[in-house]
Amino acid sequence: MTFSTALTRKLGIALPIVQGGMQWVGYAELAAAVSNAGGLGILTALTQPTPEALRKEIRRCRALTKNPFGVNLTLLPALVAPDYSAYAQVILDEGIRIVETAGNNPGPVINQLKNEAEMTILHKCTTIRHAKSAIKLGVDFLSIDGFECAGHVGEHDITSFILLGRARQELEVPFIASGGFADGHGLIAALALGAEGINMGTRFMCTAESPVHRKIKERIVAADENDTELVLRRWRNTQRLFKNGVTADTLNVEKTSTSGEFSEVAPFVSGKRGREVFLNGDPEYGVWTAGQSIGLIHDIPTCGELLTRIEKEARSAMDRIRRMGSAQSTL
Repeated sequence: MTFSTALTRKLGIALPIVQGGMQWVGYAELAAAVSNAGGLGILTALTQPTPEALRKEIRRCRALTKNPFGVNLTLLPALVAPDYSAYAQVILDEGIRIVETAGNNPGPVINQLKNEAEMTILHKCTTIRHAKSAIKLGVDFLSIDGFECAGHVGEHDITSFILLGRARQELEVPFIASGGFADGHGLIAALALGAEGINMGTRFMCTAESPVHRKIKERIVAADENDTELVLRRWRNTQRLFKNGVTADTLNVEKTSTSGEFSEVAPFVSGKRGREVFLNGDPEYGVWTAGQSIGLIHDIPTCGELLTRIEKEARSAMDRIRRMGSAQSTL
């Protein structure tokens, strides 16, 4: 099947599939593998400890693929915020022309990127209201992120199916679907709802080229859609994480704390411990992100095998729909 959507035409990719930016996952090996397979691979800027480290990772990715790839830059609350402007400048200096943004107050970074280069910005949103605000900032595509997604899900609990329908009704720029997508059937469903492609995170975590420890990938394969948990809702920083003993401890603090001080729960949701999970392979060592799409994941393919399969599944789904339409027309 040949895909021609606003996303594939604008980005110069064969398949309308984006590997979303993921902390401690979006390294050069994975991004290059996705791009080489026909999708859009994305490096995660803040996985790198400094802007100069990001520069090296961009160059390493460029040595692994000749196809387009992008960089994710997520702006999140922090006691000591990263130097986002410096990361953005490295992106510009290195000639990257596709950036995925997400998080709070992206305006200054988007302005910096758009003012200095011919840049395509994909901005991730969990509500239509936030999407409309991003349009005013000049983004080129919106990544509409449903409640099924991993990590930061927002505070409105709206699933992808409804969000995509609302995006089709309301938005004036093209959008892609994110949250709950892992196969070709989901891709066709997203296109039918008005999207120009899909963004997959958890599915790409569980591929051969992903830097995540093999035991964590095997745990994802063994899991189902019930094996995630929502934490930090009390502090309006809700995140979807893999369900384990640490998330249970986190929820217990949320429910029983009389002070409501975030410091009481902070040790349980340590990003440092989460990173170690991906390195040491112990799924109980700390919290780690996973979307409800884990229920759709049953193997650990290469990125090439995965995208070839998704293309075949999409073709099969389209053929099924055509047959249903043909059968109806004969009645």
